[in-house]
Amino acid sequence: MSLIPSFFGNRRGNNSIFSDPFSLDVWDPFRDIVAPFPQLSRENSAFVSTRVDWKETPEAHVFKADLPGLKKEEVKVEIEDDRVLQISGKRNVEKEEKNDTWHRVERSSGEFMRRFRLPENAKMDEVKAAMENGVLTVTVPKVEVKQPDVKAIEISG
Repeated sequence: MSLIPSFFGNRRGNNSIFSDPFSLDVWDPFRDIVAPFPQLSRENSAFVSTRVDWKETPEAHVFKADLPGLKKEEVKVEIEDDRVLQISGKRNVEKEEKNDTWHRVERSSGEFMRRFRLPENAKMDEVKAAMENGVLTVTVPKVEVKQPDVKAIEISG
């Protein structure tokens, strides 16, 4: 599978937020404009661009988010009544000492939130989340689709 560049960054396939009926992300055209306001870039840029992969297997919907440097206590995974999965968290700005001289600040800090509308086949009461090596994995099991019983009928005559 190749990565296709899009206006919203590299995504697998040709989906964008406009063609994904489950995405609740809202595109903010002013999100990256912080040059005139440098004080905003460190504290408020957050990781608005936190990337989340969503794959569907025969058994579950699996979400993986890269959250380097965060502890599981700094991340929240919530399910809302209307089948919305919300992943959020916060990385605090590193404390500045008065004798420190910063030459470059590139790591994001602040709050982030991603929301996904789950399909009808999601088992909302069996969601599990795990964090390992800075990667959050949320597994949402699917309702088993029962195959119809087919009974062969003998034809007489």
